[in-house]
Amino acid sequence: MDSTGPVGLQPCPPDSSELVQECLQQFKVTGAQLRQIQASLLGSMEQALRGQASPAPAVRMLPTYVGSTPHGTEQGDFVVLELGAAGASLRVLWVTLTGIEGHRMESQSQEFVIPQEVMLGPGQQLFDFAARCLSEFLDALPVGNQGLKLGFNFSFPCHQTGLDRSTLISWTKGFRCSGVEGQDVVQLLQDAIERQGAYSIDVIAVVNDTVGTMMGCEREARPCEVGLVVDTGTNACYMEEARHVAVLDEDRGQACVSIEWGSFSDDGALGPVLTTFDHTLDQESLNPGAQRFEKMIGGLYLGELVRLVLAHLAQLGVLFGGCTSPALLSPGSFLLEHVAEMEEPSAGAARVHAILQDLGLSPGALDAELVQHVCAAVCMRAAQLCAAALAAILARLQHSREQQSLQIAVATGGRVFERHPRFLSVLQETVKLLAPECDVSFTPSVDGGGRGVAMVTAVAARLAAHRRLLEETLAPFRLTFEQLAAVQAQMRESMAKGLRGEASSLRMLPTYVCATPDGSERGDFLALDLGGTNFRVLLVRVATGGVQITSQFYSIPECVAQGSGRQLFDHIVDCIVDFQQKHGLSGQSLPLGFTFSFPCRQLGLDQGILLNWTKGFNASDCEGQDVVCLLREAIGRRQAVELNVVAIVNDTVGTMMSCGYEDPRCEVGLIVGTGTNACYMEELQNMAGVAGDSGHMCINMEWGAFGDDGSLGVLSTCFDASVDQASINPGKQRFEKMISGMYLGEIVRHILLHLTSLGVLFRGQQTQRLQTRDIFKTKFLSEIESDSLALRQVRAILENLGLPLTSDDALMVLEVCQAVSQRAAQLCGAGVAAVVEKIRENRGLEELTVSVGVDGTLYKLHPHFSHLLAATVHELAPRCAVTFLQSEDGSGKGAALVTAVACRLAQRAHV
Repeated sequence: MDSTGPVGLQPCPPDSSELVQECLQQFKVTGAQLRQIQASLLGSMEQALRGQASPAPAVRMLPTYVGSTPHGTEQGDFVVLELGAAGASLRVLWVTLTGIEGHRMESQSQEFVIPQEVMLGPGQQLFDFAARCLSEFLDALPVGNQGLKLGFNFSFPCHQTGLDRSTLISWTKGFRCSGVEGQDVVQLLQDAIERQGAYSIDVIAVVNDTVGTMMGCEREARPCEVGLVVDTGTNACYMEEARHVAVLDEDRGQACVSIEWGSFSDDGALGPVLTTFDHTLDQESLNPGAQRFEKMIGGLYLGELVRLVLAHLAQLGVLFGGCTSPALLSPGSFLLEHVAEMEEPSAGAARVHAILQDLGLSPGALDAELVQHVCAAVCMRAAQLCAAALAAILARLQHSREQQSLQIAVATGGRVFERHPRFLSVLQETVKLLAPECDVSFTPSVDGGGRGVAMVTAVAARLAAHRRLLEETLAPFRLTFEQLAAVQAQMRESMAKGLRGEASSLRMLPTYVCATPDGSERGDFLALDLGGTNFRVLLVRVATGGVQITSQFYSIPECVAQGSGRQLFDHIVDCIVDFQQKHGLSGQSLPLGFTFSFPCRQLGLDQGILLNWTKGFNASDCEGQDVVCLLREAIGRRQAVELNVVAIVNDTVGTMMSCGYEDPRCEVGLIVGTGTNACYMEELQNMAGVAGDSGHMCINMEWGAFGDDGSLGVLSTCFDASVDQASINPGKQRFEKMISGMYLGEIVRHILLHLTSLGVLFRGQQTQRLQTRDIFKTKFLSEIESDSLALRQVRAILENLGLPLTSDDALMVLEVCQAVSQRAAQLCGAGVAAVVEKIRENRGLEELTVSVGVDGTLYKLHPHFSHLLAATVHELAPRCAVTFLQSEDGSGKGAALVTAVACRLAQRAHV
């Protein structure tokens, strides 16, 4: 793009052509100049977003505290007061939103002319005038005594500190009321309404006309996230990622930012395109040196620029026979309407002559065409400059959303768009040249300053209602200290009962592991790890330099996991034989530790009776049987295989032993993964049914079943009940179903279904996808709650699940995930607090220093679980200094270490 200017017009008369072209050449803008303006404005935008004050940015980038675009279901009656959007007039509207697609708004309005003395007088006089107009309008409606919600469209540069708090920075558009700049205009209006005393009105939102334009745009296939107004003045707004707006100090959601680009005045970028007429207009204006960009684009100034050019040409003798008129020499006499009508292609010379004659001029035969040249040059430049500024917004959106291409709708509003015949087409063409990778649709806003402000008010009301419903839904998940302390006390009581052999939801199973590693263990050991649908075989070498592990995964098909016990254990032995063959171990009889991560009652280190299957396993003829015996029988069925099964180990015990190899203070094991469990070193004297009164033994708590006796009923929600009833073991493992990774995603899914039925999420539209069981994996909680993810990435995760959602939906889904995972971490913390306090009291210590070995994908992968767990333990057990250690392969390495310790102790006993 080289140079641009008026096109499609006939050449000027030869005798005046050179003078006219010289004059109009000043209004031509090259592509390079437009790109420089685009880049300069973008730089100023980003500087202001960062909160960088020096050097002062050329635009303000003011947060509007509008964080959501229309949902499509807003409904109710709203009052709007519009001030400053249409020059010297004020408008009051009554808007009814129906919430029905295609017929969403009905409105009544009345316009009031603001006297000049009010525009330039004391501020209280202006707001009292507005309150009187408001009362006069409402007097004609059947309002009664109802409380009214009002949106205030205040179209001047303001510093907003809330949706209903806004301080005027400076007057523009011919207003200069005293005592208002630096004041909260919402409070001034509220005070005036109360002085009037006629109606109960609550001003709940203050909105400029630009934001109203964006919000008043009808919902289309693509979201409308940019508002562009070219009226008396000009401005734009757009939806920015809130984390990029420094003054908000928010890391989630979106925020509508009002650019206030009318004040853009970078001399380096604008200087080359400023004409002598721009300088004259600025000097004669009410605010010389300010709003330079607006004075090249806004409707208040286009007519004045045309007037200055026509007066100049008349004085040169090129127009009107060298004659002028009082109107031509009077500022403000040429209006936007005159310019638009004269430039209208269908306007013939006779119509142009008539307009000029009404202004006291005597146009010659060729004057009409020359005047059209001037109007076209001034307005084309305005459209091109506006396009360069819009291209800066598009570039900002591409960068902040990390998108190479962008599909977006821009809502347009203002009299320049409405009345000027070619402004929008020039704008569109120029945007395509400056931002070719952006697919931009332009949608005229339907009375954005009025109905759009009503929509902002309605969205605020909808969000407030949805917020109440969300809080009510999530309230049972937000546990108090007292509730957590009660869980801790209940677990202590259940632990004591289980140890005494009394009826308890905690089995408190002896593991016959009586010592942790001391560092002298040596040798090669096999380990088996069965705790889920992936089964592992490991070779563990314990040497002076540490532990070396070689392992291989084998899958267990669902038909095997839920088939016969014989089929399951034959499959396990087949996997062991395959591993031995691949690693040159065939024929060797190495000591083997069997990690079996299901509830067992151990009768010895190598004897474990399966109490019940969990985690989706349901192999027949196993419950009530010794699983070591079942494994040995399967080994016997496979000829030429010798395996020395030394120990059966729960994965929780393996985790404790694995960490105990590194830290001798580790006396607690914790699993928080697909399932959850804990173990700890208990005093032998406290264990009924186990011989011995001195020493320690590791107790496998099987705490997933805690609460199966109903003790957790007060904390259980309807969503927990739904998940429990749909599980393969209803009524069992109630604690596990509130904590572990196998169930959290399902809890979230049921909450989302409930919120959708209330209309809070997804516009109340149920999707088949969300009704599919287990579609919402627990890993999504970890991804969604990650601090490193922007909201758009959260949206992408959910959209991949087939959930059509808005940014508001994404934020609420995030809150649901946070509530569910926080409760899980806190309940787990209450359990750990009960365990460490038990150890401290066992030993009669004022303070206990202890380490907890932890394994499990939920603990390791969730971004906040470990911190919430530790914080809860610290709060509930303040006299215990607890360190959490992540286990490295607890179920494999730990099983081998249990075996190694057993071999060491057996060898020592033999000696």
